[in-house]
Amino acid sequence: MNYLFITILTLLLYGNLFCMQPKSGSFAITRIQYAGGGDWYSDPSSLPNLLKFISGYTNLEVNQIENRAKIGEDEFYNNYYLYLTGHGNIKFSENEAQILRNFLLNGGFLHADDNYGMDKHFRREIRKVFPDKEWVEIPKNHPIFNIHFNFNNGLPKIHEHDNKRPQALALFHNNKMIAIYTYESDLGDGWEDANVHNNPESKRQEALKMGTNIILYSMIR
Repeated sequence: MNYLFITILTLLLYGNLFCMQPKSGSFAITRIQYAGGGDWYSDPSSLPNLLKFISGYTNLEVNQIENRAKIGEDEFYNNYYLYLTGHGNIKFSENEAQILRNFLLNGGFLHADDNYGMDKHFRREIRKVFPDKEWVEIPKNHPIFNIHFNFNNGLPKIHEHDNKRPQALALFHNNKMIAIYTYESDLGDGWEDANVHNNPESKRQEALKMGTNIILYSMIR
Protein backbone atom coordinates (compact mmCIF):
# COMPACT_ATOMS: atom_id res chain seq x y z
CA MET A 1 0.00 0.00 0.00
CA ASN A 2 1.51 3.39 -0.96
CA TYR A 3 1.81 6.28 1.45
CA LEU A 4 -0.64 8.51 -0.46
CA PHE A 5 -3.36 5.89 -0.10
CA ILE A 6 -2.65 5.55 3.62
CA THR A 7 -2.88 9.33 4.01
CA ILE A 8 -6.25 9.42 2.23
CA LEU A 9 -7.54 6.58 4.41
CA THR A 10 -6.43 8.43 7.51
CA LEU A 11 -8.27 11.59 6.51
CA LEU A 12 -11.42 9.61 5.81
CA LEU A 13 -11.13 7.74 9.09
CA TYR A 14 -10.73 10.75 11.32
CA GLY A 15 -13.37 12.67 9.46
CA ASN A 16 -15.95 10.03 10.41
CA LEU A 17 -15.04 8.93 13.92
CA PHE A 18 -16.88 10.85 16.61
CA CYS A 19 -15.26 11.72 19.96
CA MET A 20 -12.61 9.04 19.46
CA GLN A 21 -9.31 10.83 19.07
CA PRO A 22 -7.06 12.49 21.65
CA LYS A 23 -6.36 15.43 19.34
CA SER A 24 -7.53 16.29 15.88
CA GLY A 25 -5.88 14.33 13.09
CA SER A 26 -3.69 12.00 15.17
CA PHE A 27 -3.86 8.25 15.72
CA ALA A 28 -3.60 7.08 19.32
CA ILE A 29 -3.82 3.86 21.32
CA THR A 30 -5.56 3.35 24.66
CA ARG A 31 -4.13 0.66 26.92
CA ILE A 32 -6.91 -0.94 28.98
CA GLN A 33 -6.36 -0.83 32.74
CA TYR A 34 -8.22 -3.83 34.17
CA ALA A 35 -8.83 -5.35 37.61
CA GLY A 36 -7.94 -8.85 38.78
CA GLY A 37 -4.30 -8.39 39.72
CA GLY A 38 -2.70 -8.91 36.30
CA ASP A 39 0.00 -6.52 35.13
CA TRP A 40 -1.97 -4.52 32.56
CA TYR A 41 0.98 -2.09 32.52
CA SER A 42 3.54 -4.68 31.34
CA ASP A 43 6.00 -3.93 28.52
CA PRO A 44 5.94 -0.17 29.21
CA SER A 45 8.20 0.78 26.29
CA SER A 46 6.24 -1.29 23.78
CA LEU A 47 3.49 1.06 22.63
CA PRO A 48 5.66 4.20 22.49
CA ASN A 49 8.16 2.27 20.34
CA LEU A 50 5.42 0.97 18.06
CA LEU A 51 3.90 4.42 17.64
CA LYS A 52 7.32 5.88 16.89
CA PHE A 53 7.91 3.17 14.28
CA ILE A 54 4.56 3.88 12.63
CA SER A 55 5.36 7.57 12.54
CA GLY A 56 8.64 6.82 10.77
CA TYR A 57 7.37 4.25 8.26
CA THR A 58 3.96 5.63 7.28
CA ASN A 59 2.45 9.06 6.71
CA LEU A 60 0.12 8.73 9.67
CA GLU A 61 0.12 11.51 12.21
CA VAL A 62 0.64 9.67 15.47
CA ASN A 63 0.31 10.61 19.11
CA GLN A 64 3.35 8.79 20.50
CA ILE A 65 2.13 8.93 24.11
CA GLU A 66 -0.14 6.00 24.90
CA ASN A 67 -3.43 6.63 26.65
CA ARG A 68 -4.34 4.53 29.68
CA ALA A 69 -7.91 4.11 30.88
CA LYS A 70 -10.29 1.85 32.73
CA ILE A 71 -13.27 0.66 30.72
CA GLY A 72 -16.00 3.30 30.96
CA GLU A 73 -13.83 6.22 32.08
CA ASP A 74 -14.03 9.42 30.04
CA GLU A 75 -10.56 8.74 28.59
CA PHE A 76 -11.72 5.31 27.42
CA TYR A 77 -13.78 6.99 24.69
CA ASN A 78 -11.02 9.24 23.36
CA ASN A 79 -10.16 7.02 20.38
CA TYR A 80 -11.30 3.82 18.73
CA TYR A 81 -8.18 1.61 19.17
CA LEU A 82 -7.78 -0.38 22.39
CA TYR A 83 -4.83 -2.51 23.48
CA LEU A 84 -4.81 -5.12 26.25
CA THR A 85 -1.94 -7.23 27.52
CA GLY A 86 -0.49 -8.72 30.71
CA HIS A 87 0.79 -11.91 32.31
CA GLY A 88 -1.83 -12.72 34.95
CA ASN A 89 -5.46 -12.49 35.94
CA ILE A 90 -7.94 -10.22 34.15
CA LYS A 91 -11.31 -9.27 35.57
CA PHE A 92 -14.14 -7.36 33.89
CA SER A 93 -17.22 -6.40 35.86
CA GLU A 94 -20.57 -7.04 34.19
CA ASN A 95 -20.88 -3.31 33.54
CA GLU A 96 -17.40 -3.16 32.00
CA ALA A 97 -18.17 -6.15 29.81
CA GLN A 98 -21.32 -4.46 28.50
CA ILE A 99 -19.52 -1.15 27.89
CA LEU A 100 -16.71 -2.90 26.01
CA ARG A 101 -19.23 -4.86 23.95
CA ASN A 102 -21.11 -1.72 22.93
CA PHE A 103 -17.87 0.09 22.17
CA LEU A 104 -16.62 -2.62 19.84
CA LEU A 105 -19.97 -3.10 18.13
CA ASN A 106 -20.11 0.63 17.41
CA GLY A 107 -16.79 1.11 15.67
CA GLY A 108 -14.13 0.35 18.26
CA PHE A 109 -11.28 -2.11 17.77
CA LEU A 110 -9.45 -4.24 20.34
CA HIS A 111 -5.98 -5.74 20.02
CA ALA A 112 -5.36 -8.25 22.80
CA ASP A 113 -1.72 -9.35 22.83
CA ASP A 114 -0.99 -12.58 24.68
CA ASN A 115 1.70 -12.28 27.29
CA TYR A 116 2.62 -15.51 29.05
CA GLY A 117 0.00 -16.43 31.64
CA MET A 118 -2.77 -14.22 30.24
CA ASP A 119 -4.56 -16.62 27.91
CA LYS A 120 -7.06 -18.49 30.10
CA HIS A 121 -8.04 -15.32 31.97
CA PHE A 122 -8.54 -13.28 28.82
CA ARG A 123 -10.62 -15.96 27.10
CA ARG A 124 -12.84 -16.25 30.19
CA GLU A 125 -13.46 -12.51 30.42
CA ILE A 126 -14.01 -11.95 26.70
CA ARG A 127 -16.72 -14.62 26.94
CA LYS A 128 -18.56 -12.19 29.23
CA VAL A 129 -18.26 -9.52 26.56
CA PHE A 130 -19.29 -11.71 23.61
CA PRO A 131 -21.00 -14.90 24.80
CA ASP A 132 -22.42 -15.25 21.29
CA LYS A 133 -19.15 -15.08 19.36
CA GLU A 134 -16.25 -17.45 18.75
CA TRP A 135 -12.64 -16.71 17.89
CA VAL A 136 -11.78 -17.41 14.24
CA GLU A 137 -8.20 -17.97 13.11
CA ILE A 138 -7.19 -15.44 10.46
CA PRO A 139 -5.84 -17.16 7.32
CA LYS A 140 -2.37 -16.36 6.02
CA ASN A 141 -3.74 -14.73 2.86
CA HIS A 142 -5.82 -12.20 4.81
CA PRO A 143 -5.08 -8.51 4.03
CA ILE A 144 -3.92 -7.91 7.60
CA PHE A 145 -0.75 -9.83 6.69
CA ASN A 146 0.08 -7.80 3.58
CA ILE A 147 -1.61 -4.42 3.87
CA HIS A 148 1.76 -2.66 4.21
CA PHE A 149 4.40 -5.20 5.20
CA ASN A 150 4.27 -8.76 3.88
CA PHE A 151 3.98 -11.77 6.19
CA ASN A 152 3.58 -14.76 3.90
CA ASN A 153 3.53 -17.17 6.84
CA GLY A 154 1.02 -15.22 8.89
CA LEU A 155 1.60 -14.03 12.46
CA PRO A 156 5.32 -14.05 13.36
CA LYS A 157 6.69 -15.84 16.42
CA ILE A 158 8.62 -13.31 18.51
CA HIS A 159 9.17 -14.95 21.91
CA GLU A 160 9.11 -18.67 22.65
CA HIS A 161 7.34 -20.12 25.70
CA ASP A 162 5.71 -23.54 25.26
CA ASN A 163 6.67 -24.43 21.70
CA LYS A 164 3.18 -23.53 20.48
CA ARG A 165 2.57 -21.96 17.09
CA PRO A 166 1.47 -18.32 16.93
CA GLN A 167 -2.15 -17.67 16.00
CA ALA A 168 -3.95 -14.50 14.96
CA LEU A 169 -7.53 -14.94 16.14
CA ALA A 170 -10.38 -12.55 15.40
CA LEU A 171 -13.93 -11.71 16.40
CA PHE A 172 -16.27 -10.44 13.70
CA HIS A 173 -19.54 -8.52 13.66
CA ASN A 174 -21.46 -8.25 10.39
CA ASN A 175 -18.32 -9.55 8.61
CA LYS A 176 -16.24 -6.74 10.13
CA MET A 177 -13.29 -7.52 12.38
CA ILE A 178 -13.80 -5.92 15.77
CA ALA A 179 -11.04 -7.62 17.77
CA ILE A 180 -7.79 -9.45 17.17
CA TYR A 181 -6.05 -11.72 19.66
CA THR A 182 -2.38 -12.34 18.88
CA TYR A 183 -1.78 -15.61 20.72
CA GLU A 184 1.62 -17.22 21.41
CA SER A 185 3.46 -14.52 19.48
CA ASP A 186 4.41 -11.89 22.10
CA LEU A 187 4.40 -8.91 19.76
CA GLY A 188 4.64 -6.57 22.76
CA ASP A 189 7.95 -8.11 23.81
CA GLY A 190 9.26 -7.38 20.34
CA TRP A 191 8.12 -3.76 20.52
CA GLU A 192 10.00 -3.21 23.77
CA ASP A 193 13.42 -1.56 23.96
CA ALA A 194 16.07 -3.88 22.54
CA ASN A 195 17.82 -4.45 25.87
CA VAL A 196 14.70 -5.61 27.72
CA HIS A 197 14.22 -9.08 26.20
CA ASN A 198 17.38 -9.32 24.10
CA ASN A 199 15.38 -10.31 21.04
CA PRO A 200 17.32 -10.27 17.76
CA GLU A 201 16.79 -7.06 15.81
CA SER A 202 15.20 -9.07 13.02
CA LYS A 203 12.51 -10.25 15.46
CA ARG A 204 11.94 -6.74 16.77
CA GLN A 205 11.44 -5.53 13.20
CA GLU A 206 8.95 -8.32 12.51
CA ALA A 207 6.99 -7.41 15.62
CA LEU A 208 6.93 -3.69 14.80
CA LYS A 209 5.90 -4.33 11.21
CA MET A 210 3.11 -6.69 12.25
CA GLY A 211 1.85 -4.16 14.78
CA THR A 212 1.81 -1.55 12.03
CA ASN A 213 -0.20 -3.85 9.78
CA ILE A 214 -2.79 -4.46 12.50
CA ILE A 215 -3.29 -0.75 13.03
CA LEU A 216 -3.53 0.05 9.33
CA TYR A 217 -6.00 -2.76 8.78
CA SER A 218 -8.15 -1.52 11.67
CA MET A 219 -8.61 1.72 9.74
CA ILE A 220 -10.02 0.19 6.56
CA ARG A 221 -11.82 -2.95 7.81
